[in-house]
Amino acid sequence: MIEAFRKIWRFAGNETKNINRSVAVSFLNALLQMTQVGAIYCVVRALTGGERSGKIALIALALELISIFGGAVASGFSKKLQTHAGYFMADDRRVAIADRLKSVPMGFFNANSLGQVAGVCTTVVGGIEGMVLVNILSGLITTAVFAVMILFFDWHIGLIAIIGIALYFAVVSTMEKKSVAIAEGTQRSQTALENNRAVNLEVEQILTPYTAAQEAVLQIADVAMMLAAILLWKNGAMTLIVSFMVFSQIRLFGMGVSMLRITAASIDRAVETEDMPRLDEKGRAISPEKHDIVFDHVSFSYEKKPILKDVSVTLRDRSTTAIVGPSGSGKTTFCNLIARFWDVDRGSIRIGGSDVRDYTLESLMDQISIVFQNVYLFADTIENNIKFGCPNATHAQVVEAAKKACCDDFIESLPKGYETVIGEGGASLSGGEKQRISIARAMLKDAPIVILDEAAANVDPENEDRLQRAIEALTGGKTIIMIAHRLKTVKNADQILVIDHGEIVQQGRHETLINQKGIYADFVGSKRETVDWKLK
Repeated sequence: MIEAFRKIWRFAGNETKNINRSVAVSFLNALLQMTQVGAIYCVVRALTGGERSGKIALIALALELISIFGGAVASGFSKKLQTHAGYFMADDRRVAIADRLKSVPMGFFNANSLGQVAGVCTTVVGGIEGMVLVNILSGLITTAVFAVMILFFDWHIGLIAIIGIALYFAVVSTMEKKSVAIAEGTQRSQTALENNRAVNLEVEQILTPYTAAQEAVLQIADVAMMLAAILLWKNGAMTLIVSFMVFSQIRLFGMGVSMLRITAASIDRAVETEDMPRLDEKGRAISPEKHDIVFDHVSFSYEKKPILKDVSVTLRDRSTTAIVGPSGSGKTTFCNLIARFWDVDRGSIRIGGSDVRDYTLESLMDQISIVFQNVYLFADTIENNIKFGCPNATHAQVVEAAKKACCDDFIESLPKGYETVIGEGGASLSGGEKQRISIARAMLKDAPIVILDEAAANVDPENEDRLQRAIEALTGGKTIIMIAHRLKTVKNADQILVIDHGEIVQQGRHETLINQKGIYADFVGSKRETVDWKLK
């Protein structure tokens, strides 16, 4: 339990001061609760002593009002501070996770479920919002004050109270150790409803005997204290009354302990996100004059599987490089390493003479536009989707980019034109329409390097010519890297790289490679056979 408190304070960050204030006000609240005993003491002394003056009644009333209203104000203020701390701690953690995700290599999400990270940001961090420090600390403080008060009246009964409290804490400690693993299991199962139900049932079955033992300890101690008060009858009814009250607040502590376990487990899961790998962010903002790309003995493995092996090649500034090769040969990885979706294992990749690891991620992304084979569009307006890479663009600039990408006509035919909201992932648009919007987005960004990852692979024949014209408009005067399976896209490239099993096995122009035996000639031959094939 002490470790759980430490975790909360370490995790609190900027909210530490609010937690400290909440604890201080909680202590004040506990002291205000003690004035009830003072009020009862005045009444009992008046009754047993035969004094019936109005002064005693007014003192008792004043003490009771202080206890009720002062306690209400202190309790409310303490809970407000605690609630503020809980929600802002969760908010700060979510923002920190989001910031870290900006610099996590894309390879991380191949090995780890994005749903797990999302679960931490929602359900797990949500467990931190409902901290129960006020209940726990208030119960502890008030119980301790009551115990001291009973010792003052009668040490025999005070000793019984202390033994009862000690036994109660012993049960809580045992219960705490038993439930640590269960609390962690509950967090892990929150993505699966059925598993969550089973784990929660297991929690109840295992912990119910301990909960019953907690209550039994308090009840037995209550009875023992009352019997002792009656038998000893030292300090009269006052000891008996206080003995009724001593354990009332410790029950708040008992109820809060289970929530404390959940909070501690949630903090552990949230802190795990700090172990997510980060790309080196010690780079500087670089704006190179030229945009040649050099692979210098580059090797890269994914989960110990070699993908690229000692690749060395130069992609000249303002030239077009086409990449072909069998599926799984490393073509997409080759392009992704340029954009630093992963870092190379060995060697280096330089843009304009500077290693990509020397760029800040922002300045590196300023140099590159990527049109993926599978385009992702957001559930937003078409205009905002096009502006995604250049959020400060004007409407006129968006329209100009859309016209160059040959998608202005179908956008204007939509009910609200550029203000039409498309479904998540662009589900309401065809493949060709999504590709052209993606190209318009890249045009608006106007980066000097353009990577096309089979941008025309899934386009319907009706849109193929339009998409090809859009690509030609996008790539003019830029350094182009394209992965393509279409012969007419490949044969006009300034350089063709044939990649097989992570190595460049052929390199040159179409006219040269077509006359060499190898993968490229086989590739061209298969394409021609497909074109010449007719149904008879």
